[in-house]
Amino acid sequence: MSARSALPVIAVAAAVAVLAGCSSTTSGGKKGSGGLELVSSGTLKTCTHLPYAPFQVKKDGKVVGFDVDLVDLVAKDLGVKQEIVNTPFEGIETGQDFTIRKCDLAAAGMTITPARDKVMDFSDPYFNATQALLTKKGKPFKKVEDLKGKKLGYQKATTGGIYAKKHGKGVELVEFEDLGLLLTAVKSGQVDAGINDNGVLFDYVKQNPDTAVTAEFNTGEHYGIGVRTGNDALRKKINEAIGKAKSDGTYDRIYKKWFGTTPQS
Repeated sequence: MSARSALPVIAVAAAVAVLAGCSSTTSGGKKGSGGLELVSSGTLKTCTHLPYAPFQVKKDGKVVGFDVDLVDLVAKDLGVKQEIVNTPFEGIETGQDFTIRKCDLAAAGMTITPARDKVMDFSDPYFNATQALLTKKGKPFKKVEDLKGKKLGYQKATTGGIYAKKHGKGVELVEFEDLGLLLTAVKSGQVDAGINDNGVLFDYVKQNPDTAVTAEFNTGEHYGIGVRTGNDALRKKINEAIGKAKSDGTYDRIYKKWFGTTPQS
């Protein structure tokens, strides 16, 4: 487990936006703390796609997770509250959700890729990831090629899907709308294996000991928080919050909370 236009009402409003370090004011935008333009006043709206534990998952009626805790740091610095917007991942990774002003940022365990970088701007990387293979325990599959003639599940619009299509010659590929459906398909035997980011698969195995991660593929991926193209003011605030968290130990504490260990250097 990204063409905006704006019509300033008057020249003075445009000048204020420039001085504030924001992109042009858009209809419906609200100025938040520090002159930042927010979709809704007093709220930092985060687009994500549930479930994607331990990054974002609903527990006891509330969305929690590693990404949620990180973005809460940004919201705190801005003096606003974070609001989670659950939306299909395809709308996030294509940048459409920013175009229609559904959210201010996207935190969805999302790998920075050249294609996504064309339709949104990314924060500094905040998490290292790679692709991995999930199977029922005891299965011998160590690479995608081992699944020739068998079924491999992947999540729609993800880097796991890209990897599976590149390496899955002779493999029957099955697409799933979200991670939850993919994991259920592996556990129930609907597919022989599933491919997704290593962090979410290892988290799943902890709670489902009848499954196993049988392989990791060194894809060298890095997660980033996405913002609307040109929204440098918000991107700067995100980078500041991440940088501060890494320097004062907050990042390590959040990481250990959700992964049970501190990040490898």
